[in-house]
Amino acid sequence: MIITMAVHPHGAISPAQVESMARNLTIVHSLALASLMVLFLGALGLAQRVKSADRLDIAALVLFAFASVAVMSAAVMDGLVAPNILRRLVEAGAGAGESWRIVFRYNFEINQAFARLYAVTSSIAIILWSISMLKNRGLARGLGIYGCVIGPVAVLAVASGRLGMDVHGFGAVVLGQAIWFVTAGVLLRRPSPPLPTQSE
Repeated sequence: MIITMAVHPHGAISPAQVESMARNLTIVHSLALASLMVLFLGALGLAQRVKSADRLDIAALVLFAFASVAVMSAAVMDGLVAPNILRRLVEAGAGAGESWRIVFRYNFEINQAFARLYAVTSSIAIILWSISMLKNRGLARGLGIYGCVIGPVAVLAVASGRLGMDVHGFGAVVLGQAIWFVTAGVLLRRPSPPLPTQSE
């Protein structure tokens, strides 16, 4: 998803650039959709590793599943629907193009709503996983502390409207979360510690 945000096309374009922009949007969002499936598999493994009696791991996984559906919808709207609307906008020309501009704007607003939903819900999931790590000494204390900082910051920034869901704003959320997820992934590669045995 970091690569997707890094190469995501943005900015004003001319009618001659529409086809290239549309193709690029489809490619980068297809990459995002593919990576999302891998990310969810990792989240499932994470939930199993930090499993505890307080069920924070399950709550976090449910929230992350909900967030994954939201960002999948955002990617579909921006990568598979928007390119076709752009093409129709160019084909319609100056006279009939206003209707397609309204459709394009509506599609953009839906995309933004799904992106905000992902940013907030996935951040809450990270908070819950991080609390579980700190409470139950799972994975690493430093990762739990980082998650308990970056999660609330992202939620407050998005919920307050101070962080827009453009390439830079959403990219900042993705980068902050990517650091957490990549670190968790590295830690998951290590063998889990043996369970303590009960003394006689």
